[in-house]
Parts: sequence; structure tokens; C-alpha cells
Amino acid sequence: MRIHHLNCTTMCPPGGRLTDGRRGFTGPAALTCHCLLVETARGLVLVDTGFGLNDVYAPRERLNGLFRDVLCRPALAEEATAVRQIERLGFQASDVRDIVLTHLDFDHAGGLDDFPHARVHVLAEEYRVATAQRSWLDRARFRPQQWAKERRWETYATSRGGGWFGFDCVRELSGLPPEILLVPLTGHTLGHAGVAIDTGEGWLLHAGDAYFHHGEMDLDRYRCTVGLRAYQKLMQKDGWMRWYNLRRLRELVRHHGEQVTVFCAHDALEFERLEEREKLPDDFPIRPGLVAPVSSLHM
Repeated sequence: MRIHHLNCTTMCPPGGRLTDGRRGFTGPAALTCHCLLVETARGLVLVDTGFGLNDVYAPRERLNGLFRDVLCRPALAEEATAVRQIERLGFQASDVRDIVLTHLDFDHAGGLDDFPHARVHVLAEEYRVATAQRSWLDRARFRPQQWAKERRWETYATSRGGGWFGFDCVRELSGLPPEILLVPLTGHTLGHAGVAIDTGEGWLLHAGDAYFHHGEMDLDRYRCTVGLRAYQKLMQKDGWMRWYNLRRLRELVRHHGEQVTVFCAHDALEFERLEEREKLPDDFPIRPGLVAPVSSLHM
């Protein structure tokens, strides 16, 4: 099982280092939309999509103005979309058979309509809340324009499921290898989930927006920038559950960091480290829970 790390559009919110934490850097912040492309024997699996082609072509129709022009400011470009990156790897859009979503926010699900033949896997509560559109925040963050034409939904209740490193109600996914799991991590949204992948040499856990800054997984000293603290508070649907699951992720790193590599969707340092590790030769002596150092980005 080969895994590719894709940044499917960089977001450039205001605040500079007060948002992304980069020392000695002035100007807008830089946040990734970290997606995964997984090569399996049953076809390609995409974990989150980032922004899609139609977001690039018609951003005013597809994206809420406050997030598009003020809070997130994505640097929309066709070559940054998942479908174009997948094509550069030598595949076609139709090779993506399944898409597994951490949640349905506009910066995670914008590329769904670029893969019309894929099944979409998501927690049932996420789909229910996203389609209900009961608050201004729901209408701003969940954009049906991005996925209204999608018909191949696979939704999963959190009332049942198995255990995984202390997390419960973890779901195997219909038609997918058992090495790919959906791990409920509610709080940021009411149906938010992480996606765990057994690489054969250790687990990866894409924690989506369960946290935003690598310092939140620092076991010696919790830290997060002022900008990202504010954004997480603005976007959270259940603050108590968000903090509860954040603590659980820190405990996962503390007790199982040798077995599980945890990363979020928007931290540029985590993305560059994992992208670098992907490029290392197969016999490079690196432990599963660690990542290689990167010198191109200093935090």
C-alpha cells in the first residue's frame, strides 16, 4: 500500500506568524490542505479532496465570501487540485474508486465533483448536519454546491464499531481494505472523524481538523498560535468534545507514538515532514512514529 501526501491548495489567512507560527516571516500565513492518495489493490482511495476544479473556476458561486476573501484566502490554482496532482502521478480521475472524508467543510470536500465515479465515505452525523443547514455557520462551511450532484454516499453511524488504540466506535469501510478505518473525533463538527491507515510499517492517523498546529501534539508543552486558537473556537460545534478528543490524541502520541503517526490537515510543517518521508528509500532506517527532519520550513 503506497501513500502519497498531497497539498490540495494552500490557504493564506491573515496574521502571518501569529497564525502559522513561522519565525522571522512577515506576510500572510500558509496553511496546507493535506490530503492522502492511497494505492490499494482495489483501486485508489483519496482521503479528503481539498479544493476542486470548480472552486478554481467559480469561487464566488462555490465558496462563502467571508472564508474565501478574509479568513482563509485560498490560493486557488488548477494545478493544486487533487485531480490534477493525481493525473501528474500517472493516474486518471476514474482510478479513484473511493473518497474518505474527515468532514464536509468547504476546504475538505471541494473536489468531490472531480471524481464522479467514486463512492464517498463519511460519518452519518456529518452528512445529516451538513445537509440540514440549520445555522449561518453551517451554511457558510458546508457548501452543497460542491457535492449536491454526489449520489454514491456511504454513511456510518457511531453507535457501533470496534476499538483502536483506546478509541471506540471505529468503523471499517464498506468495500475497502480493513487497513483503512474511520475514527470518530467529534468537536470541530458533529460528525468529524480521523482516518487511520495501516501502512504495514505502522499507522498513519489523518486527524483532519481535530487540531491545527503541530505544537498541540507537543507532549512537553502544549502550544498553539493565537490565530489558530481563535479560528478553532470560531469553527467548533462542540467545544467540550473538541478538547476531549484533543487530549485523547495527545495520549495516543504519548503511549503509542512509536506505532502511530498523527497529523492534521493544515499544519505545513507536518505536511513537509511526511512528504519528505514519502520520498525516502524503502530501506531508510526510520521508526513508524517519527518523521524525517526538513530544513526548508522553520517554525
